[in-house]
Formats: sequence, C-alpha cells, structure tokens
Amino acid sequence: MRRPPPLPTTPAGATEGASASATRSASRGGDADAGQATSPPTVDGTSDDAQGERPMSTRDVWRAARARRKALRAEIRRFTQRSRRRRIVWLSALGGAVLLIGGSVAAAYSPLFAVERITVVGATTLDASAVETALAAQLGTPLALVDSSEVKAALLAFPLIETYALEAKPPHDLTVRIVERTPVGVIRSDAGYTVVDAAGVALSTTSDQPAGQPLLDIAGGTGSAAFESAGLVVRSVSPDVRAALTTVTATTADDVTLTLSTGLTIVWGSSERSAQKSEVLTKALLAAPGASTIDVTSPDTVVIG
Repeated sequence: MRRPPPLPTTPAGATEGASASATRSASRGGDADAGQATSPPTVDGTSDDAQGERPMSTRDVWRAARARRKALRAEIRRFTQRSRRRRIVWLSALGGAVLLIGGSVAAAYSPLFAVERITVVGATTLDASAVETALAAQLGTPLALVDSSEVKAALLAFPLIETYALEAKPPHDLTVRIVERTPVGVIRSDAGYTVVDAAGVALSTTSDQPAGQPLLDIAGGTGSAAFESAGLVVRSVSPDVRAALTTVTATTADDVTLTLSTGLTIVWGSSERSAQKSEVLTKALLAAPGASTIDVTSPDTVVIG
C-alpha cells in the first residue's frame, strides 16, 4: 500500500491569524447570542440593516402622515357615532316641522282657502241676508287675509249690531257671529221716535212710536246718570213686565218708575239689586193682581197699594 502524503505544515503567522480570527468570530457569535442577529444579504448584496439606516424620502413621510390622519379620522368617527346619529334625528325632525308649518302657511294664504260662503249667525231683528250682502267684498279673499277693518266698516251700517266675531271655517266658509243691541225704549223728539239701547245708541228713527217699545221720559237725556240707571232697570225686568211696559220715567238715578199697559205703577228706585227687585215684583204681581202701585225700592220690604 502507498502511504498518504503528509499534511502540509501551517506557518506560525498563519496559525496566530487563524486563532485571532476564530476569537473574533466567537466574540461576534456571543454578541449575536445576546440579541444582535445579523441580517442576510439582499439581492443587491446589501443587508436589511443597511437599508434601514438609509434616510426616509419625502414620499415616505407623506404616506406616514396620511396613514396617521386616516387612522385618526376613523377613531373620531367611531367615538362620535352616537352624537352624529342623534344630530341627524334632530335635524330630520326639525326639517319635517319646518316643511309642515311652511306648507300650512303657504296653503292658508293661497286661493285654495278662499272665501266662498259668508254666514251670519245671531241676527234676530236684523236681516241676515242684508249683512251677508254688505260683506260680499270678502268673497274670493283667502281666509287668512280677510281684512277685519273692512268687515268693521261694512258692519257700521247696521247700528243694531253691538258686537261681532269672525270665525274662519276652512276651506271656504266665513262665519260672522253678531250680538244685537237690546232696545230699551224710544225717545220722542222733533224728528220722531228714536229707538235706543241701554248705552243710548240710536238704532232707528220712525215717525210713529214702534210697537212694544216704551216711551223714555228721562231728565238729562241719554248721557245722564238717570238714563243709565233706567236702561239697566228695563234690561233686568222679566219678559212679561217688559212686554207690558209703556212708560219709563226718571229724574235721577234713584227714582226710576215704570208704568204698565194695565195702569200699574212700579216704583223701582235705583238700579241696585235689580235682580232681587225683579223676583219680588213677580211674586207681588201674583199676590195682588189688582194692585195699582207696587213699590220695590227696598226688595226686603215691598209696599203694595
């Protein structure tokens, strides 16, 4: 058998270099074991550590800022979702209310709600058709635009109307509710017989005394305290006494006297406690049908003569 060739001898310098290299490799290996791992080389021959150490470009900064803003907006939307939902509900409700009110107002002022019929309620002595004719200028006017001043001017032609009220009934009806003045009698003058109410307002004038209206003989005229007291007395008597009343006299506010068609004289006095006086007068008429004088100046003590 052939003997193998002997191993080559290593120079002393090389041996020391190899030892030092091994020592450095072991040292680096220890450092790697302590947590400092080396990165494998990339395709272009550079390691990841080398790439991470290169400076960031403007695009990288812009992308990072955009990603941060996007994440921040997402967090804000997530935390404000409930408040945004509540705001949407409130805005929707407010918008619906505005549309409803606006639509109603627009419709009220449109020809869709124009006056087509005028009805007068409460007229007994007055001719209701005459009042409706006087208000015909309001026909075709939207209910919301009916001019109350024009209505008042038209009703001034009817002095018998004491008060009135307008009532709109959509879509086309306008109701006028009136309260007529209550005549208390007539005042005789050169012009004839003037029918007046308790406030002294002249309602009509005729040449002959109207039937059913007593003659008022009042000192001081319609502006005196005696007339005011007499008017209150006439309005407080019972319907039977009012129908039979022919004359009312008064010189002061405390001596009102009534005369009936039967010749009975009723001494009333002032207008105070008129309701009680009317009650005791009714009882006195039943108790003494043939009496000629009944004094109810004091309702507590009635004097029959």
